[in-house]
Amino acid sequence: MPHASRDRYATLAASPEAPAAGAQAQQLPAWDLSDLYPGPDSPTVAADLDAAEKAAKAFAERFKGRLASLSGADLAAAIEEYQRIEEILGKVMSYAQLLFAEDATSAEIGKFYQGCNERVTTISSHLIFFTLELNRLEDAALEKKLGDAALARFRPWLRDLRVFRPHQLADELERLLHEKEVTGRSAWSRLFDETMAGLRITIEGEELTLSHALNRLSDHDRARREAAAKAIGATLAGNARLFALITNTLAKDKEIIDTWRSYERPESYRNRANMVEDEVVEALVSAVTASFPRLSHRYYALKARWLGLEKLAYWDRNAPLPEDDDRLISWDDAVRRVRSAYRSFSDELADVGDRFFAGPWIDARLKPGKASGAFAHPTVPSAHPYLLLNYHGRARDVMTLAHELGHGVHQVLAAPNGYLMSGTPLTLAETASVFGEMLTFRQMLDGEADARRRRVLLAGKVEDMLNTVVRQIAFYRFEQRVHAERRKGELTPDALAAIWMEMQAESLGPAFTFDDDYRTYWAYIPHFIHTPFYVYAYAFGDCLVNALYGVFRDGHPRFQEKYLDLLRAGGTKRHKELLAPFGLDASDPAFWNRGLDVIAGFIDELEAAMPAKA
Repeated sequence: MPHASRDRYATLAASPEAPAAGAQAQQLPAWDLSDLYPGPDSPTVAADLDAAEKAAKAFAERFKGRLASLSGADLAAAIEEYQRIEEILGKVMSYAQLLFAEDATSAEIGKFYQGCNERVTTISSHLIFFTLELNRLEDAALEKKLGDAALARFRPWLRDLRVFRPHQLADELERLLHEKEVTGRSAWSRLFDETMAGLRITIEGEELTLSHALNRLSDHDRARREAAAKAIGATLAGNARLFALITNTLAKDKEIIDTWRSYERPESYRNRANMVEDEVVEALVSAVTASFPRLSHRYYALKARWLGLEKLAYWDRNAPLPEDDDRLISWDDAVRRVRSAYRSFSDELADVGDRFFAGPWIDARLKPGKASGAFAHPTVPSAHPYLLLNYHGRARDVMTLAHELGHGVHQVLAAPNGYLMSGTPLTLAETASVFGEMLTFRQMLDGEADARRRRVLLAGKVEDMLNTVVRQIAFYRFEQRVHAERRKGELTPDALAAIWMEMQAESLGPAFTFDDDYRTYWAYIPHFIHTPFYVYAYAFGDCLVNALYGVFRDGHPRFQEKYLDLLRAGGTKRHKELLAPFGLDASDPAFWNRGLDVIAGFIDELEAAMPAKA
């Protein structure tokens, strides 16, 4: 199914329950999921599942064991039918996932979500043979069939499918793994989600959700930040054995499957899925790691001086600057700013973005049980994407809106490629989102005449970029260590904590002190559970966009036209093809430094603008 973007903001976890004062002065938008289904008890859901099951069984009866004998035109027709059935299943699961994101604490919604997951898994088991059998076709035989124009349209999908050809197992094993997913990784992921949603943290006599408590780490009052940080740490530590069990079990599960599939490293599958070469990822990780001193170490030393501290505690990382007056931005004003930034770049891009505001496609409410952070869900091409945010009225929330809208616009523009080819690899999925964020940031910065407010905006952008690049690469290296060590045996909570503390100290630098309360913070990062080795995609996307935006600012000819073509391509092209029209090449190590130089340049600007008293 197409990837549902769950962004880095989910790990920053804005509160869905306690808005900043005045943030609820206006009505925040709620999405309307009836474009998918009228309700979870709608007969249409059951009817679609029944129809999909009937079609899947008929599909298997008609095509199983016969693909090699099909003409190119007949194979194209088979893929069209496969895509049609998969889209029905994708629509049902999209609806169930969005309902669950809206309220993960509802037992009825949890039951509906699990029921859909189990039924879809059963139905799709009839279809597993198709991709496996396609991959067993010899290259020469498939190439001959691709001479038919109808089949040639699916060449990108077949190309990406065959990346996994060396790693696929016998049909019965593949079916067993597929059907056991609902009691395996999927079940452990659900346990993690429901445990996190149910956590309550007592701070200053008040019981808060984890997301609400994490939001306190951006409070102006340092004592309140410290109280929240220690309470979070204590609560996570109190559940450390459960989180360690989940982590160990999923890491071992991955090791078993990777071994059977002959993946050389724990991260190899993710790189294949992202359609990116191992050496490109290694170049990115090496470039970012080497830049820790000139980026995060330098910025946080600057921030410590700005805050008047000899050392930063870990709860000072997201602290607002002393000059930040915590000015609230209404939802309507946020929408105006984002729409204006998009339109200043491209009317076509803005027109697509406007559809999200005209239709009930965004949920920005702050409510109990709702998923923290923000994401964009593409659903299926026959419908439209939905955006989830938790809007508090701060500048960072405006950036989040611009970011998620970029995902949504990208998904709309790529939809004509069809269900199988509209989704982009994670490495490219962040392109439009980060670019939209950069457009909005530059417009806000360029339109701000007050030097103090400019510094605050610039510092906020730098911190977001460090969270996106430095922090995510530190997360990635944490995962690498955890999965490598797990192959030697189960990791205790203390062992996991030791790896976490080492990676955090290395990435954030000598400006920080880390108390023992921070040792279990690894436990709340959802990406480690849901999508192992996902996180480097954020750094990939941010550095890619920094380089791409630099080309735009340099006046590259027909940039907007080429950029929209990049978004329309969806999953039909790889990063080399997409970046070539802009003169960029991600396989060149200098490419990553070009992106990192943008962050360094912003820090240079901040140093130059730093008040003399600091």
